[in-house]
Amino acid sequence: MPYFKLPAGIRDVLPEECRALNAAEERLGRKFAEAGFCPIRTAGLEYYDTFAGIKSAVAQSKMFKMTDKDGNLIVLRPDMTLACARIAATKLHAERAKLCYFSNIYDFSAGGNSEREVAQAGVEIFGEEGAFSDAYAVAFAAECLKEIGLQDFIIDIGHVGFYKGLLEGSGLSEAASEEIRGYINAKDAVNTEIALKNHGASERAQAAILALPSLFGDVSVLDAAARLTDNPLALGALAHLKKVYAYLTEMGAEKYVSFDLGTVKSLAYYSGMVFTGLAEGVGAPVLSGGRYDGLCAQFGKNLAAVGFAVGLGRVLRALNGAEAPVPCTAVVCTAGGEKAGYAFYKKLLAEGRRCDLFAGENAAMPQGYAEIYAATEKGVKKC
Repeated sequence: MPYFKLPAGIRDVLPEECRALNAAEERLGRKFAEAGFCPIRTAGLEYYDTFAGIKSAVAQSKMFKMTDKDGNLIVLRPDMTLACARIAATKLHAERAKLCYFSNIYDFSAGGNSEREVAQAGVEIFGEEGAFSDAYAVAFAAECLKEIGLQDFIIDIGHVGFYKGLLEGSGLSEAASEEIRGYINAKDAVNTEIALKNHGASERAQAAILALPSLFGDVSVLDAAARLTDNPLALGALAHLKKVYAYLTEMGAEKYVSFDLGTVKSLAYYSGMVFTGLAEGVGAPVLSGGRYDGLCAQFGKNLAAVGFAVGLGRVLRALNGAEAPVPCTAVVCTAGGEKAGYAFYKKLLAEGRRCDLFAGENAAMPQGYAEIYAATEKGVKKC
């Protein structure tokens, strides 16, 4: 086996892309700090039992597992929201917290062209609930995408309570509901209908659930959805989304959102509003988030929570490979010109200019710079 190659789904980040990635992280870092979020770095390794003992959206099959030297099973970080919830519930004493992070997560099950090591940036807001908090999370998500440089994007909003409401009285088991949720998210109407019939769902539940994929668009979708059910939980979810939209309108963020009640995220993880960011040219979400009020309680402390994560690699693809500008000036030192070249290089840096320093012996002149200076024993001259 050629061991200089990397495992499937794992790749190196080379200089041009890394420069663009660092620039995106720098811009987001400033945005997070301005909004009052506190940075954290979570452990890269955790006990498998931490995730096995709670209702989690991370399936066992998605985790990179290994055995610790004491015999316990440990996993590579599979999810940042779970890690942040664990910290908020067990290590922070405040009833409110605003956390942000830049981190990689690891997905063992990813196949095809999917990556198994995913660079993310995200925020989590603990101790706040209600429509205004949800609207703020969506509006801030839009601001973050704009800060990175995205212009052509939309944030689809849904609510797991609507799907849960449709399930009440349907006769479907928890396992059947989760199976059908997967078909709905995949927009697979055929298997959705087959599964509903096979699991004995009521006719009214079948009609309403089969209509989910068509319930997307502007705010009028919420009224169309209300006509499909009289379930209090489902209607309450729609009323909540109307409040969220009203706040988004007041925040000036309504132009960035649409509604998609056919996006039904994990029922074990999310408790209310969910949202997904989509950008032109990328076949997968660049952003994902929602409310997960019950998660912290599973770690011992009941805290309301909402947040989102940005997939940085996908954002860079949406930006069409745009990269941070290369340093605009190069100083090339030939034999005998090292002292003068280094002094000139430091002078440029002190002036706040971007600059690279090169040794010129037996090397080609650098390319792609706005200015190039050659330092010889006679001094420094512009090429």
